[in-house]
Amino acid sequence: MSAADVALVLGTRPEIVKLAGVARLLDTRARIVWTGQHWDANLTTCFFDRYGLPRPRHRLDGVGGETRGRQIGRMVAALSDHFAEQPPTAVVVQGDTNTAAAGALAAHCAGVPVVHVEAGLRSFDNDMPEEANRRLIAPLADLHCAPTPTAAAHLLREGIDAERVLITGNTVVEATLESLPTDVEARALLARYRVEDGAYLLATVHRPENTDDPARLARLLDQLAAVELPVLLPLHPRTRAAVERHGLRDAVARLRPIDPLDHAAFLGLARHCRLLVSDSGGVQEECTVLKRPLIVVRNSTERPEAVRAGFARLARPGQQLACALREMLSDTGAAERLARTRSPYGDGSAGAAVVAAIRERYLGPDPAPAPLPGPGHTRPALTATAPA
Repeated sequence: MSAADVALVLGTRPEIVKLAGVARLLDTRARIVWTGQHWDANLTTCFFDRYGLPRPRHRLDGVGGETRGRQIGRMVAALSDHFAEQPPTAVVVQGDTNTAAAGALAAHCAGVPVVHVEAGLRSFDNDMPEEANRRLIAPLADLHCAPTPTAAAHLLREGIDAERVLITGNTVVEATLESLPTDVEARALLARYRVEDGAYLLATVHRPENTDDPARLARLLDQLAAVELPVLLPLHPRTRAAVERHGLRDAVARLRPIDPLDHAAFLGLARHCRLLVSDSGGVQEECTVLKRPLIVVRNSTERPEAVRAGFARLARPGQQLACALREMLSDTGAAERLARTRSPYGDGSAGAAVVAAIRERYLGPDPAPAPLPGPGHTRPALTATAPA
């Protein structure tokens, strides 16, 4: 190639959402590699069009639907071959997916520098596959783009050199703001799903800790059904399969199950709901931009910043969830209080900070750089220092 480029390894919808801004800023220097970890074209590749990205320059086959071990193994082998044949200047991976872990390992084996976006998150729960992926990537990465000081501190405590850690904020902030529907579109969404502004719950469930345990999933669905307000439940394919497998079709029917939503539609409904209930990692970040309260139905979280800031509350299905639902639905001052609370994930300049670091360290000056975000989005990121 005439100019050095950077490979962005993507395989899931959240990776597309969170790295779209980085890809656009890198412009022709970005090489998109698609692993196919999420293989439903209706829910994934259409995101490339929505976020103004070119279709992937390289695609992997036979990954989607495989077990975790086979997914990672196939991705490492295929990505290693691609990086050997067409070496990029650096490889960017995002978050804690199987794709991110495989991309980092393949790049390291090929002798290509690894940039980890959203680095340093820790749940300290070894039962989470994502925690293993995060810890696998850390020693392989050459540049760690940490979203918060807490995440940076985790890396420094693990012995990562402070010169390799950059606090950038989280790209979810600008992605959320860019994707929000207009007021007219939001009103149409509410009408379509027959709900009123501030008078419904929006719930998502997809993690194995909730879907693979029949008793736990049944408790979760029953407790949601006991709420007096309507509960919209976009059914993830894993959750739909679990409902059938566990014989919980009647429990789901007491709610308002709907098909999976695209990102903009989900954000539109989330922004106008009374309360979010979810086991998603991304929703824990998005709720801080949308200024909506969230119950995190999980055993642990790698995003404690949302909890500390007052946006989220961790609760397991059962007594904890019952208490959280009762107290958060009765908190009449939540909307006003959260509207005044700043997101702990930054001001929307994370993508620009990540790209500036990549250009400085790996690409050098670009004769025709892509434009940076507008006024208010040019604050430089801070270099991490050792935690106290």
